[in-house]
Amino acid sequence: MRKFQPRILLLSAALAASGAALAQSPKADALTEPQVRALLTEKGYTRIDDLDFEDGAWETDATSADGNRVDVRVDPATSRIYAEALVSTLSEDDVKAKLSAAGYSKVHDVDFDDGVWKAEAERADGNDVEIHLDPKDGHVLHVEND
Repeated sequence: MRKFQPRILLLSAALAASGAALAQSPKADALTEPQVRALLTEKGYTRIDDLDFEDGAWETDATSADGNRVDVRVDPATSRIYAEALVSTLSEDDVKAKLSAAGYSKVHDVDFDDGVWKAEAERADGNDVEIHLDPKDGHVLHVEND
């Protein structure tokens, strides 16, 4: 029985790693990596480096049309591009109000980062979550357990 133990541990580790990889994959109908690259190129971005799918969005470092290096996020469902230099039409108070209206409580650590609003809050079920919101209209882009 002892000689099977390393195999079981190895199999368990492989399954755990594949589960984590699946959790960070875009949905089947979402933009693929080549589509994101084409979209960014079409919008004037060049030198698109380190394109990864993280936190429910495609993230990359790229050179903008004006020659600046920026962090960029792309919503895989809507094709919206969020650059770190993007200016939000919402204030921190607006974000808190939108999250409260959506049923979140204990909203804190509200920050405008990488072109999107990020906040931590408590859901109605008591779980702590991190929420990413659109900088223009405040709709929720992504929610993950904190």
